[in-house]
Formats: sequence, C-alpha cells, structure tokens
Amino acid sequence: MNEQHEALKKFNHQINYAVTNYSDHGLKVENFSNVLIGGLGGSGIGGRITKTIFMDQFPVPVDVIADYKLPAYVNEKTLVILASYSGNTEETLTMFDEVKKRGSQMIILTSGGKIAEHAKENNLKTYFLEPGFQPRMALGFSLTYLVQIFAELINKDVKPELIKIAALFDDCTPYIDDATQIFESIKHKTKLKFIVLSDAQFEGVATRFAQQIQENAKHECFTHVLPEHNHNVIESYYNTLDSVFFFLNSNTNPRVAARFEFLAGLLEVENHKIVEIGVEQFSITAIYETIHRLDWVSLLVADSLKADSLNVPNIKSLKEYLDEV
Repeated sequence: MNEQHEALKKFNHQINYAVTNYSDHGLKVENFSNVLIGGLGGSGIGGRITKTIFMDQFPVPVDVIADYKLPAYVNEKTLVILASYSGNTEETLTMFDEVKKRGSQMIILTSGGKIAEHAKENNLKTYFLEPGFQPRMALGFSLTYLVQIFAELINKDVKPELIKIAALFDDCTPYIDDATQIFESIKHKTKLKFIVLSDAQFEGVATRFAQQIQENAKHECFTHVLPEHNHNVIESYYNTLDSVFFFLNSNTNPRVAARFEFLAGLLEVENHKIVEIGVEQFSITAIYETIHRLDWVSLLVADSLKADSLNVPNIKSLKEYLDEV
C-alpha cells in the first residue's frame, strides 16, 4: 500500500477536520453581486465542484478562475475566495495582489506559505488545511470548507450532512471494491485514452477524475459536458476510436439522460468500452461518494501502468523553468 493509498484512506479525516475547524465568516450573499473562486489544480478543483453543488440554489453568479488575471467585473462587490494548498502557487499569489487593488473582500484557504502570510498581514478570514498531503490528495479539506462557506452565505446548515458523509468513509472497503470492479472492466484497455462525458451537475467531478488520471496515472484523459458535446464532439464518433468512455450522469434532467442513452447505443456499435456511473439521487453525498470511488480508480490505473502516482516530475520541471525565466 503506497503513500497515495494511505492519503486517500484519510478522506474521512479531512472532512471531519474541515467541519471541526470551520468557523463562521459572517457574510451574506445579498451583500455581494458575484462570487469568484481562484485556484489551480488540486487546490482549484474544489471550487468547480462547489459551484455545481450550489448551481440551483445560489442567487448570484459564481465563477472559477485558474489564471493570473481577474475578469474586469471583479470589484468591491465581489467576494473572492482564493485556494492554494501550499500557499505558494504563483498564479494564485498574483490573483491575491490584483484582488487587493480591486477592493474585493477575500477569504483564504491554505495550509501556509506566502498566501497565509499575506492573509495575516491583511487580517483576512483564513481557513487552514492540514499540511502534509499532496494538493490533489487533500480535496476533502478544501471541498468541505467551501461547501460550508457557500452554505453559510445562503443561511443553509450543511454540518449534519457533512458529518454523515465523513462517517461513510470510516471504512473505505466498499469504495475500493467498487473501484476494483470498474478497473477490472477496463484493465485490458488502460493504454487507450480516457474520455469522461458528464452532465452539468457532474462537470466538476468529471474534471477531478481527469486530473487524477493525468497526475496519478500519467495517462491521457479528456472531458466533455452534455448537452454541448452533442452539438459538435459527437460528429467525431465514427468507426473504432482508441478510447475508453466514462459516463457521469446525475440523472437530474431526463433529456440529458436520453442523450447518454443514445451515446451508449452509438458507441456500442463498434464495441467501445463504456463505464456508466450514475446516481439515483443527486446530492452532496453522491458527489463525495463518486469522487472517492473514482479517486481509487485513478490509483488502480496508476498501479497497473506502474506509474509513480506520488511524484509529478513534469510539473516540477516546469516550475523550475519558470523560476529561471
């Protein structure tokens, strides 16, 4: 059992940690015209998932930025939440400086580093993540903090649900078993690229799975969202494709569900491998469970390909290069 496996087994600890260490920020959504979440990679994906969780409840626009620059609309009426696990992410630190100039109110999520220092200097509300994890293996911290931050903004109490969710992962065995079953169905096709098709509700989860496959297994993985996919990408689906397809369907829209059914029939004509992952009822619980199940799949794929799931030499080399230019 390698270090990444051990980190993933602490998913329940991460959720409980964020619930226990959460404190009210005292803000209300009606005081803002929009919310922006800034972060990259394992630090930024929590924002994308949180946006989809609250997409049918949140009364103001929410945007997620993974860049150096901020949109022109960001101003003193924008609530900005910046997430950087290390606290030293170059792009996020640049965003911090720009947000200060715009006069936006900020909340920080980090385990330390330069952004924690800046937050202390500016007396900003900061939620600290426990150090010692790879950023991509620390999603339980950031996602759980973000869910609580958003819930408080709209006067919703999610703590009881989050406590129940954490308890689900006290024993990871059922999720490992599910992931193993998924892996067994694709183990002879793991050299093919992976394509993840999702609906809007599962877009963040699909992106998360692709990132985990890319970083942990060093393997190509791409995502598309329905129904937009059906207006363009579908026209590339002729003959045999060198791909394994994953369907992530929240079953919240019957018309989108029908599109998944059509795609299954279309792809099965050429015997493409399709892994269908749906939920009976879309909820925060379903999102956490799907994330955890697919995280295990990414590690099983990594192990089968003999990939080093812990280290990311290309990313490290890029950061070293950028330090020199």
